Amino acid sequence: MPTVAFHTLGCKVNHYETEAIWQLFQHGGYEKAEFEQAADVYVINTCTVTNTGDKKSRQVIRRAIRRNPEAVVCVTGCYAQTSPAEIMAIPGVDIVVGTQDRHKLLGYIEQYQKEREPINGVGNIMKARVYEELDVPEFTDRTRASLKIQEGCNNFCTFCIIPWARGLMRSRKPEDVISQAKQLVEAGYKEIVLTGIHTGGYGEDMKDYSLARLLQDLEQVDGLKRIRISSIEASQITDEVIRVIDESEKVVRHLHVPLQSGSNSVLKRMRRKYTTEFYFDRVEKLKKALPGLAVTSDVIVGFPGETAEEFQETYDFIRKIGYSELHVFPYSKRTGTPAARMEDQVEDEVKNERVHKLIQLSEQLAKEYASKYEGEVLEVIPEEKDKENPDSNYYIGYSDNYLKVKFPADESMVGKIVKVKIEQAGYPYNVGSFVRVLDDTLVATKETEKSAV
Repeated sequence: MPTVAFHTLGCKVNHYETEAIWQLFQHGGYEKAEFEQAADVYVINTCTVTNTGDKKSRQVIRRAIRRNPEAVVCVTGCYAQTSPAEIMAIPGVDIVVGTQDRHKLLGYIEQYQKEREPINGVGNIMKARVYEELDVPEFTDRTRASLKIQEGCNNFCTFCIIPWARGLMRSRKPEDVISQAKQLVEAGYKEIVLTGIHTGGYGEDMKDYSLARLLQDLEQVDGLKRIRISSIEASQITDEVIRVIDESEKVVRHLHVPLQSGSNSVLKRMRRKYTTEFYFDRVEKLKKALPGLAVTSDVIVGFPGETAEEFQETYDFIRKIGYSELHVFPYSKRTGTPAARMEDQVEDEVKNERVHKLIQLSEQLAKEYASKYEGEVLEVIPEEKDKENPDSNYYIGYSDNYLKVKFPADESMVGKIVKVKIEQAGYPYNVGSFVRVLDDTLVATKETEKSAV
């Protein structure tokens, strides 16, 4: 049996797509090998969100070529889409496919094996208007399943290369989303994470359908216990979305709402589609719909021209929202974006100092959020053994409101919903004690939880 090995760089969407590509190879009679082993085919799924992403992608490609110079080396993903010529120029790369036409990979491999001529299969992504269906009936990781619902983005923020790597907004057909959700539930998953390049934009390219409608339809999927939205822009949190979340029994108390900056003048330079006032209003409404909501976010520090005052505005705004965790990134120039050509680039030293301040604030806010749940019983899905203490019987999983919890459990509980009492709140972990495994028939509804609060 021929073997294939994968390496994925970058975001959740890339990981999802690698799983989908593996399905294609599996059906084509391949066996999976570890990337560190010699394999017949290597597939590297690349990232281009920063210049460093490009560099890392090139390093991994070269590693594969060194490991087995006879192997067929295939490169796909965002960096492949934006810079196919750069990748084709690496000696030993045989096939390059971008962020579409992945289903052609096996055919390209056969063609290459016959002709021994490198193949560039990258098309013009800006012409893509239809969502490319890539099915994933189950995942190598057996606890949380991602469900990709859309592709592309129409926003063109000044710091971001992604529309050029992924093309414009394309939503997946509702019936395909629902049918895959059912497939995942049948495969034993209790939680589904809705994911995409611009997840909250789902339905914007459809006539009579929207993210709110999709959430209502997913609510009807029997056996599905939790729906998590991987990320949603403030501008996409419509009153209808809030209403549907309020009525839902399955949408969890956690939303990732990217902020990028808490200063209106910086948001304008970034070409973001909201103000801090609008963002605050949306989050407040969400907190009413989902009491105890955990809001996580992304922030870019040191965007060109960011003054000390603008940074302070961001710092104060983050405090005001009270996030449960932040991902903080120093701004890094992305060649080909308007922000990379802006004057007033902020010095690295200043950026690092600001990043450090925000990380400290994030940890403090995370502890404050977690402390509200000390002594409470939460529903946790154990995912894996505690690697730091492999001899203990502790497992780690996430509660519905995205607290990372470690507690005594056993292998049979992995992937199930378990009631856990938080004994010691903290960050990055909370320590809990096992209460009971939740029987499928006894899922607490949000109404009973609201009355218990």
